[in-house]
Amino acid sequence: MNKKTFADWQDKAATLKIEGRAFIDGALSHSRDGKTFVCASPIDGRELARVADCGEADVNAVVAAARRAFDEGSWAGLNPRERKAVLLRWAALMHEHLDELALLETLDMGKPIGDTTMIDIPAAAHCVAWYAEAIDKVGGEVVPADQHLVGLVTREPMGVVAAVVPWNFPLVMAAWKFGPALAAGNSVVLKPSEKSPLTAIRVAQLAHEAGLPPGVFNVVPGGAEPGRLLAAHGDVDCIAFTGSTRTGKLIMQCAAQSNLKRVWLELGGKSPNIVLADCPDLDGAAKAAADAIFFNMGEVCSAGSRLLVHRDIKDVFIEKLLAAARSYAPGHPLDPVVTMGAIVDRVQMDQVLAYIEAGRSEGRLAAGGAQVKKETGGFYIEPTVFEVKPDAKIAREEIFGPVLSVIVFDTVDEAVHIANDTQYGLAAAVWSADVTTAHEIARRLRAGTVWVNCYGEGGGDMNFPFGGYKQSGNGRDKSLHALEKYTELKSTLIRLR
Repeated sequence: MNKKTFADWQDKAATLKIEGRAFIDGALSHSRDGKTFVCASPIDGRELARVADCGEADVNAVVAAARRAFDEGSWAGLNPRERKAVLLRWAALMHEHLDELALLETLDMGKPIGDTTMIDIPAAAHCVAWYAEAIDKVGGEVVPADQHLVGLVTREPMGVVAAVVPWNFPLVMAAWKFGPALAAGNSVVLKPSEKSPLTAIRVAQLAHEAGLPPGVFNVVPGGAEPGRLLAAHGDVDCIAFTGSTRTGKLIMQCAAQSNLKRVWLELGGKSPNIVLADCPDLDGAAKAAADAIFFNMGEVCSAGSRLLVHRDIKDVFIEKLLAAARSYAPGHPLDPVVTMGAIVDRVQMDQVLAYIEAGRSEGRLAAGGAQVKKETGGFYIEPTVFEVKPDAKIAREEIFGPVLSVIVFDTVDEAVHIANDTQYGLAAAVWSADVTTAHEIARRLRAGTVWVNCYGEGGGDMNFPFGGYKQSGNGRDKSLHALEKYTELKSTLIRLR
């Protein structure tokens, strides 16, 4: 456990060296046209760095470098044990630089330092190590073909993989992409969000130090342009994206209009958390419900943003929920005791506040609803709870902030209908003392992950695939299924006589 105090982290932040250049073909690089953008901290609004704003020339250069590295076999041509050793060294370097990476993540994105030191950075390093360990354990197939043939089914790396990742879990979401893509032998171009690019640049340097050859792992920061260019680039073989459903649709369009590259999308969510009248632990369920929406300031694609509560227990449950929500008072993210930090930037804060205003006219405000700590220059919103009808705007649209919609239901069928009545299908949960009832409801819920008598459990366990139904996307991050999606299947038939 990290023993640093608030003052320790402030001192470390004051002397932290921050790199803002892109990382292309094994070296730090300014953008070709010299453009930069300001990377500011949501904690207090101060400028952290000026970061390379990459454009078409940079994207063309980085894709060419990644293609060259792949074609030369400097990474894909290594035997599995060699690739494994390099990735394990990289994971070890992430652990060695844990405090630095955690501090970058907190300053850049506004999440509490307790979360970045205990969850985000260790999870990213674990992801890389997990896929490293899988490299020399996953083989192909010998097909039971006709006797005059030997039939093989093998998996080969795709080539150049572009990964476009969000700002809410900058390094973890990136690792879920580059971990399996690199383990499979691909070259990777990572495009971090312009709201949180700093850890991506730093881990690219650590990757080079660990022994990844030039061109194999690259980082091109910038606004929307690099992502669009990568999606449309004819020499990118696969693009993996986590972010909004709207942007995911645009990426799929670009891929279709270019070279029909593989597209993997992990998109939005409006996840239901269903609490039945026979919930075995109301206190635990209330705490889990608060954690499900207020952890990471509600900036979580799988957040339990719709709480469906049976009418018989509504009053007592909401009372317990509000008590649990009070433990998420916003505070300075560098203070280790703080559990809720800052919203990522002013644009996102204003969007969340606009949804809160809409909620005031749609239902009953039970708690929160205000911007706080304005004097800091940062962007903070207190935990907010509404009681609303299922058709309320705030109960249907993804807010990506600490805003919970509580919806009352009377029957199991009604709860399932409300839960599934959404364009999304990322996650869901059900609480019941009856395992048969819980399991039957879980079968009926159209979601990629369903929790029973818990919420968010197993988030760091790489064995569980993560992704959604419907407009929550396609494909899965995590697990060996994610390793497969960065490969092509090849059938080889050898005639013996």
